[in-house]
Amino acid sequence: MAEGEPPRIYEVAEPQAPLRRAPSPDAGLDTEALKGERVAVFEITDEGWARARLESDGYEGFLPASALAPLGAAPTHKVIALRTLVFPGPSSRLPPIEALPLGAWLAIARSEGSFAVTAGGGYVPARHLAPIGMNETDFVAVAERFVGTPYLWGGKTSFGLDCSGLVQVALNACGIASPRDSAVQEQALGQPLPSATDLSSLRRGDFMFWKGHVAIVRDQTTLIHANAFHMAVAIDPTGEALARIGAAGSEVTSIRRL
Repeated sequence: MAEGEPPRIYEVAEPQAPLRRAPSPDAGLDTEALKGERVAVFEITDEGWARARLESDGYEGFLPASALAPLGAAPTHKVIALRTLVFPGPSSRLPPIEALPLGAWLAIARSEGSFAVTAGGGYVPARHLAPIGMNETDFVAVAERFVGTPYLWGGKTSFGLDCSGLVQVALNACGIASPRDSAVQEQALGQPLPSATDLSSLRRGDFMFWKGHVAIVRDQTTLIHANAFHMAVAIDPTGEALARIGAAGSEVTSIRRL
């Protein structure tokens, strides 16, 4: 692309694509882009890296150019299962051609039996999809489906995700836009409760923030969060989590409510 030329819009063609902070496979993973997501590409390097911005949340970094494709048919459906498989024909006995994460976007051309057929000819179990405009109603329940998923800094799929990725994916499933990083989520999501230490008023769906970490309140006694202590998404007794994180030198900075 010539310098000064406006960015070109591509779509993510792979099930998920790593967005790294530098154009190198060894660079840190900042987040992931999911299949069907729109990406503004500013340049493509000779080494095959696209300097890009994700249209969903504005995150910028470097994606493998091989994971992108020119815009195809507009997405009509999204994956609502934690993960689903795409088959080359209308049978689950066929070897799958790819696995798609929750939140991936697809252009569905038609139905065939129990399958939805993508514009590219892939067969996806129809029960694992919903129209893009149809949303979940309980983002905490969405987060609970990830329990046991490995902790992965920058991840946002059932192969691995981090604390803010869990929050973003769960909210997005309910049609609620969310920033990617916990520090920005703390400023943008909902309103702060008057006290960050009064736990008696906690409600399901509140967000509890520490410096560099966020957890979702399930009820007055438990949290759910992706964390490096369990190296997984886990349900924690609130008191135990507060004591453990406090012992490591971090105190709750705010509790926010949508």
